[in-house]
Amino acid sequence: MIDEAATTFEAVHGGRPTGVWAAPGRVNLIGEHTDYNDGFVLPVALPHTTRVTARRREDGRLRLYSAQGDGTITDLSLDGLTPGVVASWAGYPVGVFWALADAGHPVGGADLFIDSDVPAGAGLSSSAALECATAAALNDLYELGLAAPELALLAQRAENAFVGVPCGAMDQMASACCTDGAALFLDTRTLEQRHVPLDLAAAGLRLLVIDTRVKHDLGDGAYAALRAGCERAAELLGLPALRDLAVADLAPALDRLPGELRPLVRHVVTENRRVLETVERLDRGGIAALGPILTAGHASLRDDFRVSCAETDLAVEAAVAAGALGARMTGGGFGGSVIALVAAGDVTAVSDAVRSAFGSAGFAAPVAFTAVPSAGARRVA
Repeated sequence: MIDEAATTFEAVHGGRPTGVWAAPGRVNLIGEHTDYNDGFVLPVALPHTTRVTARRREDGRLRLYSAQGDGTITDLSLDGLTPGVVASWAGYPVGVFWALADAGHPVGGADLFIDSDVPAGAGLSSSAALECATAAALNDLYELGLAAPELALLAQRAENAFVGVPCGAMDQMASACCTDGAALFLDTRTLEQRHVPLDLAAAGLRLLVIDTRVKHDLGDGAYAALRAGCERAAELLGLPALRDLAVADLAPALDRLPGELRPLVRHVVTENRRVLETVERLDRGGIAALGPILTAGHASLRDDFRVSCAETDLAVEAAVAAGALGARMTGGGFGGSVIALVAAGDVTAVSDAVRSAFGSAGFAAPVAFTAVPSAGARRVA
C-alpha cells in the first residue's frame, strides 16, 4: 500500500515523496454530543486510516490529489488563504495549513497525495482523520515539534474556523492521541486524558461497527443548532457549560428551562454519567457489563437529542434482538454508524440479522466490520 502511494505520488507530482503519515477514524464507545459541552468522552481509534503522502514545496503553493476525488489536482497559493475559499473536501487539509500558519507556525507549501479507507459520511470521523494525518505530515516536514494534543486542537480549529463545522475536540483528539488496545478517556474541558485498557478479545467479545450507509453532513446546520441550544440552556441556568450540572440537580434545572431545551440538557447530563460509569466498569474489568449502558445511550440520543434515524434505530433493535449485549448509534447522528457489543461467536449472527432487517424494511444493505482499538496519528513510511 505504501509503495503504491509513493508510485501514485510520483505520477501526480513528479519526484519521490518525503514520507507517508496516517491517522485513524474513530468510533465513540460512549459520550455523544458531550464534547462541546465541556464533558467526558470515550472514543477508540479504528484500524481504518487516512494516509497522506507528502513532500515540502518552497514556493508557497499547495497541491492536493485524492484517490477518492474526481481525478483533478487542487492547486492554490497559501498567500492570503482565508476561511470559505475552499468549498470541497480539500477544505479540511487546507484548513490545517491555515490553522498552523494562523497560530504562527512556519509552514510553507506542500505536495500531498491522499488515500483513505475510513468510510466518509458514516459518523466515523473521516474528516478528523484527514486533518490529523495532514497535521502530522506538516509537523514532521517543517520540524514544528508539536505534541499530539496540540496537533489535534489545531485540526479542530481547522474544522471549526476554516470549514465551518462547530465540532468539539473529541474526534481530532481521538485521531491524534489514541493508542493500541485502549479507549481514550478524555475530559474535554481540561483535555486531561487517560488510556483505558479495552481488551475485547480477552473478554471473548467484539465491537461490531454497522455502517448504515445513510450519509450525514454536519455542516448542514442541524449540528450547529443543537450546539447553540445546549449553550443557551447553560446560559439560562447560569452555568459555564452543561457539564457543570450534576445529575442530582437535573430535575429542578429542567423546570427552569423552556420545553424545547429540556431534552437536550437531559441527554448531556445523563450521557456524562454514562461515560463515567463505563470507565468505572472498564477499570474493574467489566467489559461485558457495558451493554445496557450503550443501549441506554442510544435511547437518549433517539428520544432526547433526536439525532437518530429509522436506519440506526433498526440496526440497534435488530442487533440487540439477535443477541448483542448492547448497541447504540455513534457519531454526530443524522445517519452514520451503529456499534454493537457482541460475543465473539455471535458476530456473524448479529451481522446477518441486521442485514435481514434492513432488507425487509427496504433499506440499502449495511456494511459491518469489527473494530480493534488502534493507534493514533503517526508516520508510517
